[in-house]
Amino acid sequence: MLSTFARTVVPLLGRLTVTTAGTARAIAPGSIVAPNHTALADPGLVLAALHRLGVEPVVLATAGLWKVPVLGPRLTREGHIPVHRGSRSAAAALDLAAEALAAGRIVVIYPEGGLPRRRDSADHGPGTFRTGLARLALATGAPVVPLGHAGARRIVSGGRIKQIAGVVTAPLRRPDLHVHVGEPVHLTGDIDEATTQARKAVEAAWQEAVGQLPSSRDASSPVR
Repeated sequence: MLSTFARTVVPLLGRLTVTTAGTARAIAPGSIVAPNHTALADPGLVLAALHRLGVEPVVLATAGLWKVPVLGPRLTREGHIPVHRGSRSAAAALDLAAEALAAGRIVVIYPEGGLPRRRDSADHGPGTFRTGLARLALATGAPVVPLGHAGARRIVSGGRIKQIAGVVTAPLRRPDLHVHVGEPVHLTGDIDEATTQARKAVEAAWQEAVGQLPSSRDASSPVR
């Protein structure tokens, strides 16, 4: 359901393009996809891009979504995994993710955890990573596929009124959106070292995504 919604709605909100690096065109079963997290709209970009690559992933998402009528039961039936942030049961989500990987599913986990506390619409690089991605990858040996995207904040950013206005006007503005899927990496070392490796890979994928936006290519100075 999430993928169907994303591939239907995202093209209405902007011009989505997708690029891949080398062998990343075919994401192997049992891989972890790690995107940067910048706006409420970016899960839609990620799922729409993955659908174009033939991937219907399992997504780790905030447990609050499971409280939404109709949506919650559908998320459970499709195998998506709730994350109870700040609770003792948060680690259980990684156990469920490991089971999904062992079954050959592709799992999406946002290493930053939450959204940045910014109101501007500019693209910025990934923030601090939490340790969940590294712990999952090291425990399972699963490859991590870094995914960078840019443009989501041009759909929705700022306060609530600005966010609503952004979504309403997006079909008229048609902002450029780009997703870049990088080469898979196998994390090594301890938790801190693996987290650093993952952040560098996602940062590189994000830089590639930003560079693909027409506004960035035309700008006289790089986006920071």
